[in-house]
Amino acid sequence: MTSKPLALITGAAQGIGYACAQALAEDGYELIVADINVDGIAKAAKELGAAAGIACDMSDAEQIRSLFFQIQNNHGSLHALVNNAGIALPGDFLSYSLEDFDQVISVNLRSVFIATQLAARMMVDNNIEGAIVNMSSINAQLAIPAIPAYCASKGGVTQLTKVAALALAKNNIRVNAVGPGSIDTAMMAGINADPEAMKTAMSRTPLGRLGSAREIGDVVAFLCSSKASYITGETINADGGRLGLNYTC
Repeated sequence: MTSKPLALITGAAQGIGYACAQALAEDGYELIVADINVDGIAKAAKELGAAAGIACDMSDAEQIRSLFFQIQNNHGSLHALVNNAGIALPGDFLSYSLEDFDQVISVNLRSVFIATQLAARMMVDNNIEGAIVNMSSINAQLAIPAIPAYCASKGGVTQLTKVAALALAKNNIRVNAVGPGSIDTAMMAGINADPEAMKTAMSRTPLGRLGSAREIGDVVAFLCSSKASYITGETINADGGRLGLNYTC
């Protein structure tokens, strides 16, 4: 047990999740980090000085429940939850498999519901006025035909964020989301390696560059902090201005 507030970050072995953990640690949180990558999360936990790094497949409801059971028994109640774990699985719409669709929905959306519910119960039982931040995307609003399940899942995350915020407001538990634009992570590796694809991506990004994972982490840390104490049910789109752009050049 620790006297510091406790935060769980899922999908924290790399990229945005790792950056969220870094930012929260700097704000004084004790960390629990989780990821499906067993070796990766062990390494990340050591680097971050986390209280625990736990392997968890967020598509598996029983594994999520086990994750929360371990946290409650070994570390106490959460003060913050960052639902970051996510996958894309691109493919052609006409041949897109139901198995891939279900897998993306289970990781990106169903896990957010399960984890949010479990975290909120923990907070309510311990009279904690906590914060939950979900990782949405600008693709909750802007569709890309090659990632149908991803777009659908992120649209669901944005709406689920509003629902949870309304349901938990009476307990002073705030629920918000972040909608990243084009961020320099492994998910962007293919575009990074293709000059023409990168040119297209930058043509729709008014700031003219990729965002960094840490820039998203800092938005998450803000939403978990007292500086955001009157913000709930919102999605902050950290997208370099993309959603406001109605043309490409």
